[in-house]
Amino acid sequence: MVTSEDTNTSNCLPQLANSSPTLTPQELTQLSDIDSRLFGILRLEEPANSKTKSLITKAIKALEVSLLKRHLLLEKYEKNASEGTDEKALNELKSNPIDPRIYCKIGDFNLLLGNYTKALSAFQRYFSLNEEHWKDVPFVFSLGLVYFHFNAYHWAIKAFRQVLYIEPSFPRANEAHVRLALIFKVLNDYNLSLKHFHLALNDSNVCSVSKLEIQFHIAHLFEIQGKHKLAKESYESLLEEKDLTVQLRADIYKHLGWMHHIVDSLGDKQRRQSYALNCLKSSIESDPNSGQSLYFLGRCYASLAKVHDAFISYRNSVDKAEANADTWCSIGVLYQQQNQPMDALQAYICSVQLDKSHCSAWTNLGILYENCNQPQDALKCYLNASRGKGTLITGLSERVKFLQTQLSNAPLNSTQSPKSLPCIEDAWNFPISQEMASRQNAFQRQNQGLTPTEDSFSNIKRQKLEGPSRMPVQVNTAPTPQSPLYLNQQHMQIMNYLQQNQANLSPQQKSLLQQQCRLISQQKQMSLLKQQSIQGQTPVPSAPTAPFPSTDPTNSLSSEDSMAVQFRPPLNQSIPHLQSASKITPQSVQQKIGSSTAGDDPNHVLNRTGVSGNSNVSFNDQELQSLLSQRNATTTSMTEDLISQFSFGSDNNPTQTTQSTHSSHNNITANTSSAQNSYISTNSDLSIASFLCSDNSKLKSVDNSLTSLTSLPFSSTSSQNQPQLNIKMAAKEIINGCKKLPKNVRIVSSLLSDDGRPPIPPDPPYPPLPNDKLHPAAPSVFLENKKEAFSAQLHEFCLAHPIAVIRGLASVLKLDLGLFSTKTLVEANPEHLIEVRTQLLQPSDENWDPERRQMVWRCESHRSHTTIARYAHYQASSFQDSLREEQEKTLGLFRDSDTDSNSSAPSKGKKSKRNGAFKTVKFGTNVDLSDEKKWKTQLQELMKLPSFARVVSAGNMLSHVGHVILGMNTVQLYMKVPGCRTPGHQENNNFCSVNINIGPGDCEWFGVPDEYWGVIQRMCEKNNLNYLHGSWWPILEDLFADNIPVYRFLQRPGDLVWVNAGTVHWVQAVGWCNNIAWNVGPLTAKQYILAVERYEWNKLENFKSIVPLKHLTWNLARNIKVSEDELFQKISSALEGFVILEEYTLDELTEVYDNFTLHAVSPTYT
Repeated sequence: MVTSEDTNTSNCLPQLANSSPTLTPQELTQLSDIDSRLFGILRLEEPANSKTKSLITKAIKALEVSLLKRHLLLEKYEKNASEGTDEKALNELKSNPIDPRIYCKIGDFNLLLGNYTKALSAFQRYFSLNEEHWKDVPFVFSLGLVYFHFNAYHWAIKAFRQVLYIEPSFPRANEAHVRLALIFKVLNDYNLSLKHFHLALNDSNVCSVSKLEIQFHIAHLFEIQGKHKLAKESYESLLEEKDLTVQLRADIYKHLGWMHHIVDSLGDKQRRQSYALNCLKSSIESDPNSGQSLYFLGRCYASLAKVHDAFISYRNSVDKAEANADTWCSIGVLYQQQNQPMDALQAYICSVQLDKSHCSAWTNLGILYENCNQPQDALKCYLNASRGKGTLITGLSERVKFLQTQLSNAPLNSTQSPKSLPCIEDAWNFPISQEMASRQNAFQRQNQGLTPTEDSFSNIKRQKLEGPSRMPVQVNTAPTPQSPLYLNQQHMQIMNYLQQNQANLSPQQKSLLQQQCRLISQQKQMSLLKQQSIQGQTPVPSAPTAPFPSTDPTNSLSSEDSMAVQFRPPLNQSIPHLQSASKITPQSVQQKIGSSTAGDDPNHVLNRTGVSGNSNVSFNDQELQSLLSQRNATTTSMTEDLISQFSFGSDNNPTQTTQSTHSSHNNITANTSSAQNSYISTNSDLSIASFLCSDNSKLKSVDNSLTSLTSLPFSSTSSQNQPQLNIKMAAKEIINGCKKLPKNVRIVSSLLSDDGRPPIPPDPPYPPLPNDKLHPAAPSVFLENKKEAFSAQLHEFCLAHPIAVIRGLASVLKLDLGLFSTKTLVEANPEHLIEVRTQLLQPSDENWDPERRQMVWRCESHRSHTTIARYAHYQASSFQDSLREEQEKTLGLFRDSDTDSNSSAPSKGKKSKRNGAFKTVKFGTNVDLSDEKKWKTQLQELMKLPSFARVVSAGNMLSHVGHVILGMNTVQLYMKVPGCRTPGHQENNNFCSVNINIGPGDCEWFGVPDEYWGVIQRMCEKNNLNYLHGSWWPILEDLFADNIPVYRFLQRPGDLVWVNAGTVHWVQAVGWCNNIAWNVGPLTAKQYILAVERYEWNKLENFKSIVPLKHLTWNLARNIKVSEDELFQKISSALEGFVILEEYTLDELTEVYDNFTLHAVSPTYT
């Protein structure tokens, strides 16, 4: 039986087939050469490329229509098959699946057009359909570009690193290096940033970022690292370049001017100020619209007591870039100094509404209230300042405590005295304050409308990834309601089809389309009314222009008034992305992401092209036709934009990097389910086919168009099959086998896999451990005699556990630990240079940030150098000071002490956030004892150890390296006072380690099995820390929340701690002690496999392995007879890969150089 719906839709699919554009063979050939490798080179917005842009647009439509036709056929056949018909047709259709590369091609085309949302949707579909997507290097590069555009920085890092790992010679590798450098700059990893900038600078391939722009970023890195003289030289050398753009010249002058204003080491104050004024004026001449330069000029004038000029500059800055909390804070300071408290209050309120975490503004506002005898309001402001971002003003915590005590003891009637200023709640709701919040929202909405090529570098120079701004707890503000969305995603898909075929719609379909358009109009009407209500607010008053006597306003500001914190992002600029380098604007260097008001997202990226507001919600046929004809040049319809809006809602928003980056997936995985729906989901509750299709056997032919499009040539760099060789073959057979393969095959250099798949951190063991298993007892053994120390059972015991402690080893072996005491070291080599780490003194199970605001993973540790003699003096003085404090404490002079003679940790009852600044401790680390002439006696004493724990032995892999690796196959010593920390880490290349406590104090150890390192790595990433070379101290509660077991134990003098391969561990000194340590490599398959895994992971992370694993593998094969079968297989497989790679390298060199001759040279350790 044929229903009326089937009859009505019987002709829809042929009409859809007729509406599909056709591509000629010449066009297909031209399209085959277009992919993401043309990003930044092929600028489709330029008139010269209009034909190419039209062709790409045409291709997108052809591919999308063909995908829709196939989807409709599939739904039709599935429906008919359930009724007993079309089963054969359904099987034929399913047996000929869609080529996933079609989605990749659609993504590339949309990427080049700047349609990032649709590009991401298509890429995610390709990602889910192609299990070997990582072999397609241009695709991984495309994915990185899209992630970078959406500020999904951690995903972008993974993508770009995979590109460089899979194909180091990728022609657009410099684009990846530039973006990695910018991301690491944002994440404050300046060394990695500088490394990638240099790699990009030395790459001769074409790049969308000019060499001068890269040099500017390098100069800016020097500046924010505190290398001001080097930064000045770099900036000044750039100014001598003739090819500088006007904008770049303005930014260089701006940075030079501000740097001279705040950096004392650049000369005497008068000379610096004169130079700063000249530079800032030159910057404004080059770019009159630079609000930042005007603001800095005002700060310079204010410091010179030129208040009139300062106000004029601030006023001009407000006109150019109104949404700047720093400017309003500085205006408030000037008002406050001129005894205009009401005006100062309004300026400070404007500042904190623009940036609710502005520490300086809250602090100055508190000072203002306190001067006006309003301590309650002052306390609220100080508390908000303590919760803000940036460095707290010295003494703020004490001031808060004083005010709290004063208010708690004050009479009730004293708080009811007349107030000279409105309270903070009333001030927050002033019309001027509401106006500032409204204008900021307007700036945010303007961001959404920017095209992808506008201001491509505007906010990238030094932004910090931060979460949403913390709302002040004492101030109540209502969040701005979001406009409701009336149409679900399935309605959008239906509307998309109906819009494309409006000329052939039936009356029922037109009625459906009118209804949905009416709902969209209502949505737009609400948005328009909201904008009109915002525009009707009171304008911001002007700053005064009359001169006032003044003093230096910078004294009232916090230590945030440094170059590292001053800049805040103008909210009318686009988010950072690198679509184009034609408009590089380094004007927003050192700006912060996250200065938006609560409820606003600073990372809006969707360019939503909707229907203009219209109060008439009914449509006739003519109006409907006019409405549906409003399509942009990229054929992105109103409906498709709304689909994108649904596809990236709050749950799957790629801009929310802090949460989405750390999913349970280990590869570059995103939540693909929602994005795939933008390209025709096959599991919809509401079937599109029920509106469009009917029972008509002649409709099978419409799928032929999609079949023909799959013949579209696709350029791909995916690897071909590797040589069919095996480890049982001789070297000559392997070389001959390589010569039979084509020359253009990509040889995999990975030691982990035959196909070169990038390594990924492991998932934790499943099922997760119960809570009672998260505190395992540390494996330990107490030795009673020398025989036990040299027994094979002791070695097996150590290898069987992630970490183990051998107690009493020194006594049974009669080790003279006094040879490693501080006294002996000073007598032997007092001027021996050592590295010193300055750290904060904290309990071992806590790790507060420097302001004591919250527990963090980042472990503060600053490096310097000294000698053994000087550190010995510090160590002894620290002990004497502690004894004196103990004596005074006993006499009752002190009630509390942070340390005692035995421990740096307070009692458990004091485990809480305390007031006051941290004490600091100095950790003497990496004392090199490798020189056999200087430390002969000490090194000979260690020969008493059993062979498996010795520095040098035949059974130690590291003894076969052939050269010294400091701290690994040599001894290093550590000199400690209570509280010194060795932050969390795995040993270099996952080798085992031996650590002996010399005493006299204890050390506290924490250890996690190697199976959980992937989880800890993701936690470090979540906290914006580098797992490999960052300084981090795990929060135990975070580990236990993720079901990670932690070993915890004390190491007493004479105890040896064995850290097995790959174990994550961190250590804190409990008392005054020295430790000696080194690495060992047991000849086991587990040790070699973990070393190889870390070698490949280091290569992916662009981190140089300290152990030359390839060279070590050759030496192991040459020097030892491997008895363990698994280890033999692994070494043989690695050697086979080395031979293949080296043979192809030699063949390529022979082809390039006519007279190439291989000469025998000494081995290089790389």
